[in-house]
Amino acid sequence: MKPSFHTRLLNGPFDDPGLYVRLLREGRALLFDIGFTVNLSPRDVLKTSDIFVSHTHVDHFIGFDNILRISLKKEKPLRLYGPLGFIDCMEGKLKSYTWNLIGDYPLVIEVSEVSEDIIKKAVFRAENSFKRENAEAEPFDGVLIKDSFFTVSTAVLDHQIPCLAFSLEEDYHINIDKAKLGEFNLPVGPWIGELKRAIRDGISEGVFTIKDKTFTPLESPDINSEDAKNKNIDPLLMAGFKAPPFLTGFTFPEIRDIADITKGQKLSYVVDALGSEENVRKVVNLVRGSDVLYMEAYFLDKDKERAKERYHLTAKEAGRIAREAGVGKLVVFHFSPKYMDAPEELVQEAENEFSR
Repeated sequence: MKPSFHTRLLNGPFDDPGLYVRLLREGRALLFDIGFTVNLSPRDVLKTSDIFVSHTHVDHFIGFDNILRISLKKEKPLRLYGPLGFIDCMEGKLKSYTWNLIGDYPLVIEVSEVSEDIIKKAVFRAENSFKRENAEAEPFDGVLIKDSFFTVSTAVLDHQIPCLAFSLEEDYHINIDKAKLGEFNLPVGPWIGELKRAIRDGISEGVFTIKDKTFTPLESPDINSEDAKNKNIDPLLMAGFKAPPFLTGFTFPEIRDIADITKGQKLSYVVDALGSEENVRKVVNLVRGSDVLYMEAYFLDKDKERAKERYHLTAKEAGRIAREAGVGKLVVFHFSPKYMDAPEELVQEAENEFSR
């Protein structure tokens, strides 16, 4: 199974946290935290549609300036999500620059600020010199994004300040059966992504044409009608004959048969949280069943009192959470510099607790 989410940590375990997630065949990407972001290419940045900021400590947020500069002529909105006070922080960032020459720039920044049961929103437009435009607050149930492809959920944790943890879950995974693709004599191309969207959108009827490697859903016509002839829908194809490449017409049930639907991927991202029982419970519920959990392991268990003072997790606590949540793989990062000479101790402690 080819995964839908392609991930990479932006920096090493002692450097600023950040996780880049490319959505396969979607032409877009997501970012979780934006510390030092120079390892992102301009292309990576311009693909990014949504950014999830755990909190605005400098090592999690300083990279916004780099992203802003690259995105100024971005046509589609850039959406950011953060904890209580996040809109004020965004406004402060934007007010720190002079914007007298950007009236014809298209960028729109949509900002969402999350608390336990309320979400507030604001918009900043380049054409308006990024002046703040507030929207009304709405009730919040923990889900930041819900579409036909994936869901992003969050939990508010205690880091002495509110800090957000995130999970990204594919509703289900659609894998194309190459053997069946060959049976239909169909080409690989962008139309496959469109077919997957149609499946996710719940289309169950109609005729689909595949021409020049693109995909177009059509309403089911009378195969003997002029309308059908005008749309190049071959009656032989409707009757079940093998289709020639690049110019084909199939009913939805026929073309749907090349796709196998299985359980979707789930990724989670957790940083900067006190190892309290309340935080542990919230994180376990959020990340349960994740294929991969990216989690801080800031201190060793022998330094757990220091971890409490700094409101961070120990490697042992990270391992415990991963085990109790039944995740498939634990990736620990965001280490305290005090372990610079022995990072393997943090990894080993987390793995020992995870696997016991």
